[in-house]
Amino acid sequence: MSSTPVNTEIFTRRESQARSYCRGFDTVFTSANGSEMTDHNGTCYIDFLAGCSSLNYGHNDPDLKQALIDHIQADGIAHGLDMHTDAKAAFIEAFETHILAPRKMSHKIMFTGPTGANAVEAAMKIARKVTGRSNVIAFTNGFHGVTQGALAATGNGYHREGSGVPLHNVTRMPFDGFMGAPADTSAFIEAMLTDPSSGMDAPAAIILETVQGEGGLNTASAEWLHRIAKMAKKAGALLIIDDVQAGCGRTGRFFSFEEIGLSPDIVTLAKSISGFGLPMGLVLVKPEHDVMGPAEHNGTFRGNTHAFVTARAAIEKFWTDKSFEQDIARRARLIEQGLQAIADMIPGARLKGRGMMRGVDVCSGALAGEICARAFQNGLIIETSGPEDEVIKILAPLTTPDEMLQSGLDILIDAAQTVLGIHKYAAE
Repeated sequence: MSSTPVNTEIFTRRESQARSYCRGFDTVFTSANGSEMTDHNGTCYIDFLAGCSSLNYGHNDPDLKQALIDHIQADGIAHGLDMHTDAKAAFIEAFETHILAPRKMSHKIMFTGPTGANAVEAAMKIARKVTGRSNVIAFTNGFHGVTQGALAATGNGYHREGSGVPLHNVTRMPFDGFMGAPADTSAFIEAMLTDPSSGMDAPAAIILETVQGEGGLNTASAEWLHRIAKMAKKAGALLIIDDVQAGCGRTGRFFSFEEIGLSPDIVTLAKSISGFGLPMGLVLVKPEHDVMGPAEHNGTFRGNTHAFVTARAAIEKFWTDKSFEQDIARRARLIEQGLQAIADMIPGARLKGRGMMRGVDVCSGALAGEICARAFQNGLIIETSGPEDEVIKILAPLTTPDEMLQSGLDILIDAAQTVLGIHKYAAE
């Protein structure tokens, strides 16, 4: 709880209309620890948003925090552009030893600007330079960022309208399940790629999320993903997996494509890669595609040195053995049980997502919004996703203690019961 009074009027008086999350969570947060956030009134909230999956290890993890404090107190490098630093070397070594090598990944690491969108921009530029082609295949309900190149690959109409200019050089294809369960959209995509009269320009890349976070937790099957990967290779296109939201353990393994057995040409990471909520983006690219010249894709804040420190600490704390994956699997089962209880209340509702990237489609954006608003009143921070915001989405920190996770689910279930009861009473 802050000891200094907070002038809440300053936000409406001076902050841009572009502000977003604060509209749904109308309080002033002053501290956070683990899976909880506290506001200026001393009210504590369980956090099922986690910085939109930027805080997979929770708020202010003590070991990560201490590593950062030690670095700062030792006058460690605070900003180094892309120069060699001891912090960068330590991160790369930890990432190579505990993430890349065990997964037999030979990818080079390209440090981009500090956002997922910038990593996506770099990935598409690499693919276009490698192939000499301009077209990129992206998917319905995909979300890759709102800078111009990434926005061209993003499906959301509201965000696309904010561009103000035409968004070119992307062909939109139907994601797995977009046409309904019986339809195999990969067959349509293959026909478009192989028919010389389909009108589709040869692609430089196919970019996709294995689980579409903002698009409504749509989950591609392993079979569909393997067919897409095979098509990309046959077409001479690079396969880009956008793991910005689904990566760093969110779906159960470090990468969302691990258990599927894919070997993407390029992987984009951001959000939780820093481990501490610090801005950091990177691209993993197979060595044969590492074609960008010095500073050809750059940015003043490429390679956040403080993020290197916390990212290394996170890898060494959570990813040196299988125990963390086992914790995620156990907590994922708790989430599934809680969401199923909500789905059982609502005709047509269904569970979506994978691992601890789960949600329930309640068939109505208005209903989902009401349930989340009621949950916030009762001490839970949670958001919606999907084209109509119809999916209640859980992105709790992967480190959330089981008891707290269950408490948050109980709040959500109670909120659903209350809202549905109010609707039933009004109808009667």
